Amino acid sequence: MSIIRQESLFDITDLYDMQPTHRYEAILSSLNLDPVMAVVVKKSRRGAPAELNYEAMVQSLIIRVVERIPDIKRLVRRLNEDPFFRFDCGFLLSDRVPSEASYTRIQEKIQEADVLRDVGQDIVHQAMKEGYIQDDTVAIDAIKNSGGLNVF
Repeated sequence: MSIIRQESLFDITDLYDMQPTHRYEAILSSLNLDPVMAVVVKKSRRGAPAELNYEAMVQSLIIRVVERIPDIKRLVRRLNEDPFFRFDCGFLLSDRVPSEASYTRIQEKIQEADVLRDVGQDIVHQAMKEGYIQDDTVAIDAIKNSGGLNVF
């Protein structure tokens, strides 16, 4: 089953009015996660288990920032305790919740490859094209510790 991605960004006030499930869908559908997925997909038999749902892991890391979950330990706990949140992050019922170590490895791969910079630039260019950003001066703050990206 393919996922339909929206081609335009959304208004921030509309985003705040949405239910969590719809908010996550709106955010994730506006991101091109292909470069991130190319980095994190398992290519060898060593390290993290091959049966992990890498796409759901990346999505849950993004949702972690949206939900202001401070660390991976609390993210894993919430995934274990809340089946609706787990489903919203993209995990199937048959998927096991990844360990903190698996999340740490994924974050390290993303940070080493520096793909968030490219994803962030794509978002900024799309926002400029759609008129959300009027000025051509944009500051991007890449946070190394959390794997996040803040655009000011």
